[in-house]
Amino acid sequence: MNLNDIRSSWAALQGATGIDPIHDEAGYHRMVDLADALIESGLAGKNGELSGLFGLVSGLIADYDDKHHPQPALPPREMLRFFMEQHGLSQAALPEIGSQGVVSEILSGRRMLNTRQIAALVARFHVSADLFIEPADQAH
Repeated sequence: MNLNDIRSSWAALQGATGIDPIHDEAGYHRMVDLADALIESGLAGKNGELSGLFGLVSGLIADYDDKHHPQPALPPREMLRFFMEQHGLSQAALPEIGSQGVVSEILSGRRMLNTRQIAALVARFHVSADLFIEPADQAH
């Protein structure tokens, strides 16, 4: 491990991305913008070239959110409803989850979110997957 190489690479990465621990809302929004750009680029997927960077940025965002934007403890379907209201989304505005009927079934409790849907919600809202996972003792 050559610390001089790491130092110069880190400086280049910081200069290109602005990545740094988040200390305030401006830093938070900078990291959210970077996460959005990584998602939109298509390089942040599971096997994408920048998936590791996306993981680091998501972790920074999640840590800041946990400390400064705590989410209410709600069942997954209520968390989905909360985020929909917070972002002014209709059931039809979530095609990554499924049709309007599928979203309706989830919100009514007739259907649980699956792993693909949870991953889509995490990417869309930049939150922890834990918010959308039904505790084992409460699962249908």
